[in-house]
Amino acid sequence: MPRASSWRQYRPGAVSAQKAAPPVLAPIKARILGLDPGSRATGFGIIDVDQAGSVYVASGAVRAEGKDFAARLHQIYAGVASVIATYQPTEVAIERVFVSANPDSALKLGQARGAAICATFASHAPVFEYSAREVKQGVVGSGAALKPQVQKMIRILLKVDGTLGADAADALAVALCHAQGRTTRHALARAGVVL
Repeated sequence: MPRASSWRQYRPGAVSAQKAAPPVLAPIKARILGLDPGSRATGFGIIDVDQAGSVYVASGAVRAEGKDFAARLHQIYAGVASVIATYQPTEVAIERVFVSANPDSALKLGQARGAAICATFASHAPVFEYSAREVKQGVVGSGAALKPQVQKMIRILLKVDGTLGADAADALAVALCHAQGRTTRHALARAGVVL
């Protein structure tokens, strides 16, 4: 059996026979749909991304009304499908569900998130997931940022005039967090760094 190589055998400048394949990256230009799922309101935010940065396109919330939970899930599904048909995103970023003190609320939120994700399948756009902490860290610089801080940073970073609803701002934050990650991955790939 051949002996495994060790650090003692490292030769700077030597070409390895097993070079890693270059990463396959999506085009730099993209339209990103950010989703902030909720059982009563699912926020959405659309941004366009290219080498110059991120540009605000649209935002809002899909409202689900009524006492019948299954009917609300259908409203979320139909609303997100309508947003996708209108704006044709090439990538989707959605916030992960966090486990709260109330298991019933967490289950309902998970089901709303599932309805929103299912609405994206017909578009064939890849779906990326981020925790609330990752989103806040990426947009505000602190994983413990409050909603007003997120709203303010979104207005500044995307040059949005006027007020943004909390659901729309959170969805735009998810989209922007994903856009920043894309930019980093492209920069690393251009530099030849393989993760």
